[in-house]
Amino acid sequence: MFTRPVSLQARLMAAVIGFVSLILVVVAVITSATLGGALEQRLQEQLSGYSAATTKLVANAEPLSSLNGTPLTAERVLTGQRVPAGLLLAVQQDGQPASGVIVTTDGARSLTSGELFELTDSLRGASVAQVSLSAGSYLATISQTHDGTIVVTGLSRSEIQRTLGDLFTVIALATLGGLLLLALTTALTISMGLRPLRAVAATATRVAGQPLDRGEVSITERVPEYEADPRTEVGRVGIALNTLLDHVDTSLAARQRNEERMRRFVADASHELRTPLASIRGYSELSLRAIRQAQDAVDGAQTLESTTSALERIQAQSLRMTRLVEDLLLLARLDEGRELVYKDIDLTRLAVEALTDAQPTGQEHSWELEVPEEPVMLSGDAGRLHQVLANLLANARTHTPPGTRITLSLTTEQRTAVLRVHDDGPGIDSEVRDELFARFARGDVSRARQTGGTGLGLAIVKAIVEGHGGTIEVDSTPGDTTFTVRLPVVDADAAAPRSPSAAPPPPLPPAQ
Repeated sequence: MFTRPVSLQARLMAAVIGFVSLILVVVAVITSATLGGALEQRLQEQLSGYSAATTKLVANAEPLSSLNGTPLTAERVLTGQRVPAGLLLAVQQDGQPASGVIVTTDGARSLTSGELFELTDSLRGASVAQVSLSAGSYLATISQTHDGTIVVTGLSRSEIQRTLGDLFTVIALATLGGLLLLALTTALTISMGLRPLRAVAATATRVAGQPLDRGEVSITERVPEYEADPRTEVGRVGIALNTLLDHVDTSLAARQRNEERMRRFVADASHELRTPLASIRGYSELSLRAIRQAQDAVDGAQTLESTTSALERIQAQSLRMTRLVEDLLLLARLDEGRELVYKDIDLTRLAVEALTDAQPTGQEHSWELEVPEEPVMLSGDAGRLHQVLANLLANARTHTPPGTRITLSLTTEQRTAVLRVHDDGPGIDSEVRDELFARFARGDVSRARQTGGTGLGLAIVKAIVEGHGGTIEVDSTPGDTTFTVRLPVVDADAAAPRSPSAAPPPPLPPAQ
């Protein structure tokens, strides 16, 4: 069972307030016990004095009572005497019933037989005892006159109880107020102390939210200097984070420069390779033409046939290298964002043209087209979007057996054009589906590959789609494979900078 995590501030406050509360409680208990003991000692001293006085009064009152023939009572002893409120007196002569009285602010009250029994029972075997009566708690002591009369004197403990109660009330209120003030002060102190740590966390959160996997990246977020004081522990954490961010920013900049150099290298290498490849292709075609003419003149010459076969292989490989170089050059330019030429295009018409171009190369397949009657206009590069459709259709044709139904559909969903290329072929192996749009991705074992390729077709498709601000995804199960392209439908004025005078480049060969 997991417990809910508690913040550092809450734990510190709980520890400080709990420790201080414990100290205050211990101090209150010690103070109350000390004061209570002092008051009890003082009450005993007063009781000793009053006990001696009442015993003397009882001794002086005995002869008078004997002469009158009346029993001695506590009321008669105190009659005419000035006694304080809270005094208790009980008297018992030998052979006479006991009597007792309690002096209150309203007068004197006689003790009941039950109270006299409680008083006698508490003092049995002790000279001083605390007695709880209906009138309250009393501290009583017992004495005896010269003729054997028992005298019990007591003083009320209500003053001690009232004093201790007031003390507890004052201590409780003072403790509560002190704890509230302590909690407020501790919260402010801890909050101020943890402010640099919150700044560190906020900076780290903002950095974590930056798209570090896109293009040029520069981390500008830093912990403020006033929150990165090297004299404090938390401030040193801020300094360490700033140092880390500086290092990461430097590393990202170096990585960006390396990537830019790599892109320029690929672009330059591809551009430079185009010329010799074109020369090889041209010379091979010229040589083939000359060889065929010579072969017509010298019918059946074996040397000419061997030379013709070799030149044909040279031409085939030069064509393949040309396509590879063209694809690499296109990807490099798309990475740099300088290949697309924007203009207003009708995506419906583009879909019709793409399917019409794909049908002659796949007559053994069944082709279907589902497009709306009205035009779907967007701003983009017509040649490159045509290449996207051509590559997807060629991919479906190449990797599905004859008789497969291939469907190209176009719909709109909330200012978004949605192109789908669907086929009911055997599907894509799940092991290669995640790497399907990677460059030079191969290993499609679930579809019978009819022709070889460079593995750049779908990578080009993804680069072109993302260059238009769109997305592409694939969903494949046996008998149901769909490539879905989503392109934003934007106004022409809101499109990316375009070159109206520049004609769109012709589409490259279909997917490899």
